[in-house]
Amino acid sequence: MLTERGLSERELVVNGVRLHLVEAGPADGPLVVLLHGFPEFWRAWERQIGPLARAGFRVVVPDLRGYNLSEKPPGVAAYRLHTLQSDVAALIRALGHERVGHERAHVVGHDWGGIIAWALAIRQPEVVERLVILNAPHPAAARRVFRKPAQWRRSWYIFFFQLPWLPERFLHRFGAWALHGTNPAAYTDRDRQLYRQAWDQPGAATAMINYYRAMGRPGRSPGKSQGRGEKDEQVRVPTLVLWGERDAALLPELADGLERWVPDLRVVRLPRASHWVMRDEPVRVNNLLTGFLSAPPTATAVRAILES
Repeated sequence: MLTERGLSERELVVNGVRLHLVEAGPADGPLVVLLHGFPEFWRAWERQIGPLARAGFRVVVPDLRGYNLSEKPPGVAAYRLHTLQSDVAALIRALGHERVGHERAHVVGHDWGGIIAWALAIRQPEVVERLVILNAPHPAAARRVFRKPAQWRRSWYIFFFQLPWLPERFLHRFGAWALHGTNPAAYTDRDRQLYRQAWDQPGAATAMINYYRAMGRPGRSPGKSQGRGEKDEQVRVPTLVLWGERDAALLPELADGLERWVPDLRVVRLPRASHWVMRDEPVRVNNLLTGFLSAPPTATAVRAILES
């Protein structure tokens, strides 16, 4: 059980999978769902949870399927993007049934959590109030940039993760390398110990890597939307993109030109931050999050609501 002040935890079964959740903030506050990436778990957001809760938001932070204390269904097919997106949509609906007026949520995603958040806003916008993305590519932008050798050189690990059993053996070593950022205080020794414990949960290593195996199946590429073209990849909710420009895995140009698909967009680049932007610059990220999520609806957002 959690001992941190102001946090509670529980489990919910949604979309046929049991998810572990950490929650904070007033029960009647606007709902914010924070989605972590690889190789993290809910603690990816531990420096954002408190500030958002104190700002009046109801903060819900799941371990995504396969991670830490959430259920780990067997097989690569259980980790396809459509399924991951459906998990989050079902979670928002379940939380909405508990609190009238919470049928939609502010969705904040980093890395794989950001990929899922983009997919959710594109395919199930009815559950998304506002969208915040941290260092995760929009699918159409990814298709454009992932053609470049410079990006593939940064994405070498995607090929490695297609191998059977061997990536699991190297997860501790790769995870420790991956969490290296620009801020020496981003991850303490205690943080790293907790991450290793999460990676060592039975079945977690295979489940986490299966995200990449599902993405890398024949006929798919990291930027390929499942049967959709660019005209179907519009995001019609207010969107904030935060991009750490010292990202070792993703080229900065993945944040360029997004207005083509996201008309109600603000992009903030953090030149001193790495891929782990919310860890490298937590104060700035927290200020940007609370400001954006608390702002009045934009004209574009009002039109989208009226047209829905």
